[in-house]
Amino acid sequence: MPSLIYDVAVSLDGYIAGPKGDVSRFPMEGPHAEAYAARLAEYPAVIMGKTTYEFGYAYGLPMGARAYPHMEHLICSTSIELPEDSAVTVAKTGWLNALDALLERHKTVYLCGGGMLAGFLLANQRITELRLKRVPIVLGQGTPLFAGQAEANARLLGTQPYENGVVYQHYGIG
Repeated sequence: MPSLIYDVAVSLDGYIAGPKGDVSRFPMEGPHAEAYAARLAEYPAVIMGKTTYEFGYAYGLPMGARAYPHMEHLICSTSIELPEDSAVTVAKTGWLNALDALLERHKTVYLCGGGMLAGFLLANQRITELRLKRVPIVLGQGTPLFAGQAEANARLLGTQPYENGVVYQHYGIG
């Protein structure tokens, strides 16, 4: 069965970034980050929205390049403009069909950030797993884990606490 996996760090109050996309309060090093990097190495494809993709520009990602060189990329955006020779695919419409085709090719796809896209995909019953790095901070505002009107039932598949207070939580959806 194909899997769309939302693998993301999240604050105790449910935000994946603070105001203006600020992620500076999320710990970027340690065993939890090493485990995340190992999971990233196994994902063959990624889907993300415009804001998440363009977030990489601040870290030196050239327009049209792959944020994760080993993964096929699908960017869902009605307004992103990239060079014609881009190494990523852009879906301006038909996002669910584009994702379904990606899942058909790869069977496993990583959903990278983006509360808006995550909410849309959850509402359309495409997310099959959540892999949360629950960080012991409260942000109070920012980018929610899921934006919009999305509902789902989840079942806990496993947890892994880390000494720095981060708790990895793995859920199946549906």
